[in-house]
Amino acid sequence: METESEPYVRLASLRQLHHALARLNTARSLADTLQCVADGVVDCLGFQLAAVNLVRGEGDLVVAAVAGSDAAEAVMSGRVGSRDAWDRRLGMGERWGELVFVPYAEGWVLDGDDVPEWHTAGPAPRFPNEWHPMDRLMAPLCTSDGELIGVLSVDRPVNGRRPGAWGCEALQMYTSQAAIAISNARLRSNMQRALVRLEREQQALRASEESFRQAFEYAPSGMAVAEMGGDQHGRLVRANDALCRLLGRPAAAMRRYSFSDLVHPEDITTLLRTSAEGGRAELRLSRRDGSYVWVSLRNSVVADTADGPRLLLTHVEDIEERKRHELHLAHRASHDSLTGLPNSAELRSRLSSRLCNRPSPALAPAEAYGWAEEEGAGFEPPYSLDAQGFPEVYPFEPPEGAGAEAPSPLSPTPNHVHAEPPEEGPDGRKGLAVLFCDLDGFKSINDRHGHHCGDAVLIEVANRLTAGVRENDTVARLGGDEFVVLADGLGPAEAQDLAVRLRNAIIPPIRVDGGSVRVGASFGIGWAQCGMTADEVLHSADQRMYVEKRSRSKGQRRAG
Repeated sequence: METESEPYVRLASLRQLHHALARLNTARSLADTLQCVADGVVDCLGFQLAAVNLVRGEGDLVVAAVAGSDAAEAVMSGRVGSRDAWDRRLGMGERWGELVFVPYAEGWVLDGDDVPEWHTAGPAPRFPNEWHPMDRLMAPLCTSDGELIGVLSVDRPVNGRRPGAWGCEALQMYTSQAAIAISNARLRSNMQRALVRLEREQQALRASEESFRQAFEYAPSGMAVAEMGGDQHGRLVRANDALCRLLGRPAAAMRRYSFSDLVHPEDITTLLRTSAEGGRAELRLSRRDGSYVWVSLRNSVVADTADGPRLLLTHVEDIEERKRHELHLAHRASHDSLTGLPNSAELRSRLSSRLCNRPSPALAPAEAYGWAEEEGAGFEPPYSLDAQGFPEVYPFEPPEGAGAEAPSPLSPTPNHVHAEPPEEGPDGRKGLAVLFCDLDGFKSINDRHGHHCGDAVLIEVANRLTAGVRENDTVARLGGDEFVVLADGLGPAEAQDLAVRLRNAIIPPIRVDGGSVRVGASFGIGWAQCGMTADEVLHSADQRMYVEKRSRSKGQRRAG
């Protein structure tokens, strides 16, 4: 029995305490450490029952280890007590140094709380300091900075007495070392969990990288990774096999380029206008053989690591076939199906693009339409003109609705070149000539030889007109046997010379089905002028063509 006069008992207790502490340092896991703490109390400190209550993340305490009674372990292990209930217990008891003792006479107020415990009823103490089954002795487990990490509960001393000064001192020493052992075990456990989590994340990252590599390399469409920022902004870092095949370039050569090096010069603005993240663009990239292919670019920003450099991932889709189809449809919508020339809508569009709603200085109608300049040049109208400058003997109105179909003149843009009628003389102002051509004798060919012959004549006339103008001039089929030529940068005399050359090109016989036919042509010359609509400009040229046609006899108009 322990007394102050029993040094040998205390020495034996120190040996047992040393043994218990040594066992704490051999535990391999947090669970093993907690069980060693409870077992050490029972094996070395003279108590028959011990429980370790561990603070959880949310603050409540769970019974993590029980020693000394299988029945108590079955009832208490894993049960949780609220932090408020534990704070109440630790605050109401008697202070035995760092220990807290709640005698049975006062502990009845704790019977209703949720702290797990194992107590049996018993008689009142027979002598002073006799242990009662309802007595409670608790040792808080705290870190070096005072944080509560658990509570060690002990019960049923072997000698049947409340511990004396030496017993309390030994329990406090043990509790202090147990708190250190538990803190270290929790740290090791957290580190092990962190290492396991890190390894799993690294495995997932490696798997993700491998999945990306395979998806990148074996994608059926082109993909590329380019640098972002710095001196090497836009340089290709990686290009997959599909992109290399599409552009006919090896992967090693692709790393010397950026998309700005490969894009068609006309599409560089489109590329620069495309935003980096989530940007889309349709443009042409150059192949190794010098040809270009239409592609669709879709961009997204990725990073090698959380703090690594940002890279641009670009998906490159071959849209050559779709673009070819779109261009074909656009060509069909804007060109005549028989002759391949621009049709009426395309003609009006091109003409309207040169016109704005700001009129030129006021001119007389005849001057605006170019009639006055033509006097004495073989185009002098033999008819009197009305107040608007049109021939009175051949009144003509534009087709109903024609003006509604033509685009309205737009406001002048900064780069707009104002269209005005030309001036006489070699140094005079040049203008945009509008030559309106109507075939003479075409209806009789259709009537005598059939429409297939008429179509062949129209195709040949279109070819002869195209061959007789400059590359930047426009030859369009307005409809039926009417054609229009837009020729910019001409003066009045040059426009008349062009009309003569084109008429002479049309007159020679046209071979059709083993025979030959001939048509003539009448030309009227009008001039594009800002402040007019495209229909008004065409109407003026059309009126002049009728004046020219009526100025010659029917025999003269027929070429043969």
